[in-house]
Amino acid sequence: MSDRAAGTPNRRLFVLLALVAVPWTAVLVGGAVTLVYPFGLVDPASLHLTTLPDYLSYTRGRIPAFIQAWPIGVALYAAALLSAALGVVRREDPRLTGGLLVLTAVSQLPLVVGFSQRFGYTALPVGTVLLLAVAWWFYRPAVRRFG
Repeated sequence: MSDRAAGTPNRRLFVLLALVAVPWTAVLVGGAVTLVYPFGLVDPASLHLTTLPDYLSYTRGRIPAFIQAWPIGVALYAAALLSAALGVVRREDPRLTGGLLVLTAVSQLPLVVGFSQRFGYTALPVGTVLLLAVAWWFYRPAVRRFG
């Protein structure tokens, strides 16, 4: 595996951790924006944070089916982080980590489509694009090598 393309295990883990700081979906409604992060919802205007556990507790699990993709994606992302962290201390299977990143990216598409189908809503799949880019840049060479 090329160090240039695939990086070191520490670098891969750092990049995966950095994806927490990027909104996975930006939802625009009129002039308002809500940013969907893996840890919660952020309203940039008021800097209010609603954590994912708080949101699920508040809604008591009664959320539209498309929003259920959000916590599923977070679980997949956590598994990818765990796999990458194992690569720092032991040996990482790049097919597993890369595959989990792709599944995380795909799992967010129902969220984007669901919000975009609502009148006046626009959802931008920022995280999907970045997750796929990280999977391609860091894990594609390793997957090709391991077959």
